[in-house]
Amino acid sequence: MEGHAVLLVGVPALEDWVRARTAFYDPGFVSADPRFAHAHITVLAPCPASTDLLEQVAASVAPFDYALERLAVFPDGVIHLVPEPAGPFAALTAAARRAAPEVTPYWGRAEPTPHLTLDRLGERVTLASTAARVGPLLPAAGRADELLLTWWESGGCRVLARAPLRG
Repeated sequence: MEGHAVLLVGVPALEDWVRARTAFYDPGFVSADPRFAHAHITVLAPCPASTDLLEQVAASVAPFDYALERLAVFPDGVIHLVPEPAGPFAALTAAARRAAPEVTPYWGRAEPTPHLTLDRLGERVTLASTAARVGPLLPAAGRADELLLTWWESGGCRVLARAPLRG
């Protein structure tokens, strides 16, 4: 897959865990940029690499607190955490979609649903095994107070810009 921009909210409480899983699966996507958020909740992907888009979306929602505790699995096998409340994340995505109506989220594979990706079901990965590994870090509390515009590409993951939430 070619490189693309992503609007997201970083989740520092789970950064080390997600970074380690990323390194296990594809070290090319481990960023050398210390501002990069491997652990994140996607707002819109792909998206234009536009600071205007970033600023417009960041201005639409005020900072908010959230918690991550409940694990779930999407139909494609992606194991993820569900943020609670999910509403403010959904509001960010709605604002991004209004600002960039030409974007087809996730290349048309799925509708955006607020989540933090942990792993994917496989021969050695189950919901129970993932819960056991990540369990000591849960519940993870966070505060969404900043939106990141990032670039995702093997060997080139980095932060392009950041903006405080201020809606």
